[in-house]
Amino acid sequence: MTDPQLPAVMNERRQLINLAYRLLGSLAEAEDVVQETYARWYALSERQRQEIAAPGAWLTTVASRICLDLLGSARARRERYVGEWIPEPVPGRGDWLEGPVSADPADRVTLDESISMAFLVVLDSMTPAERVAFVLHDVFRYSFAEVADIVGRTPAACRQLASSARRRIDTSRAPSSTERADIVRDFKRAWETKDIEALIGLLDPRAIATADGGGLVLAFLDPIVGRDRITDAWMEIAARGGPTTLIERTVNGQPGLVAEVDGAVVSVYAFDIADGRITRIWVIRNPEKLRPWTAG
Repeated sequence: MTDPQLPAVMNERRQLINLAYRLLGSLAEAEDVVQETYARWYALSERQRQEIAAPGAWLTTVASRICLDLLGSARARRERYVGEWIPEPVPGRGDWLEGPVSADPADRVTLDESISMAFLVVLDSMTPAERVAFVLHDVFRYSFAEVADIVGRTPAACRQLASSARRRIDTSRAPSSTERADIVRDFKRAWETKDIEALIGLLDPRAIATADGGGLVLAFLDPIVGRDRITDAWMEIAARGGPTTLIERTVNGQPGLVAEVDGAVVSVYAFDIADGRITRIWVIRNPEKLRPWTAG
């Protein structure tokens, strides 16, 4: 017999992927979480499923709790990781992770910002409870009463968690998408032409570059701090030559770069920009994190 709730349940998949990705910073793990969530739904008896008045809310609660458990064990997993861990980058507009369409433009902007690499990196510095409370309330607009039911704390405690998390998020100096694109394009041109002075001019004096190779490919293990050291490193990469092609792509909702060799993506570059200069560069080279860029 066909499950009468099937269409409604399956329509929640995009929302669940969006939520789990923001909570975990990994598309692969988000997909696993959603698969486990649906497995738990169909582990219920038909009568139990029919008694659930709001299947979407049930699925969100289960997925969030699975994410909370995974975040709790993430620290131990990161300690075994080779080099720096950077959230998994996702391709830009037109892909299925773009987010649910909202009638409120303010909500739409929030959803866009909440997949930026800078945002995800800050989320990764939070405690599991802070991250879940903040994402559910501030990004997906769940009430603190609903968040409390998921996190297992009082609404007041969840409000405090979200407030603590909110203090770490700074979007006051966020440049426009056009300005970001222009700066990333100038960075690409300076790198390709080995223009040292132009590269220095684009970087904040205290800029930081971080790479993630996961121990699977060549990448610098420690962050490079300071524009002079970053310029030296990027000139060294340029001097190696090789058949690398740099392409402007949207990375996590913002202008970024992709490096290809023989048509295959080998690196994804995400940037944070403030006051007209690049403050952070994230280089993702771990091939396991580049799957969304190479599939099809």
